[in-house]
Amino acid sequence: MPKQTGQPSPNEAQPASPPPPETPPELQRKPKVDKGSGSPPKKLKTEDIVEGNGKAATSGQQLTVNYVGVLFESGKEFDASWERKQPFPFKLGEGTVIPGWDKGLEGMKVGGRRRLTIPPEQAYGEQGSPPAIGPNETLIFVIDLLNVQ
Repeated sequence: MPKQTGQPSPNEAQPASPPPPETPPELQRKPKVDKGSGSPPKKLKTEDIVEGNGKAATSGQQLTVNYVGVLFESGKEFDASWERKQPFPFKLGEGTVIPGWDKGLEGMKVGGRRRLTIPPEQAYGEQGSPPAIGPNETLIFVIDLLNVQ
């Protein structure tokens, strides 16, 4: 997921590496992401939907992921690598994505699918990311970790 204002976005052309051929079947289809329930969490929440069994992601490594992002309150999808038919590559822990991704993907293993519920302070904060993401929005991502280098 793109970082705050003035920084790269997954909508911009970036070099990508294809997913490895042994990608688990459950990661070969775009997941349905439900809106949040109850009050939005105040802290980052991680939930492994599919446990990976490959290499674990650590800070400084190049990750390749597929993802879907929705708004917590409405469930409205605002971005998905699946729609571009192109996995999203980035370096973990270097601030090229929102803080919730840098923190929430640490330790995830290749072949895994993880749901992140990210409070505004670790997403886009007060400024949001108009027009799709308003100010102080809590976001939900389902992220598939395809590769770690």
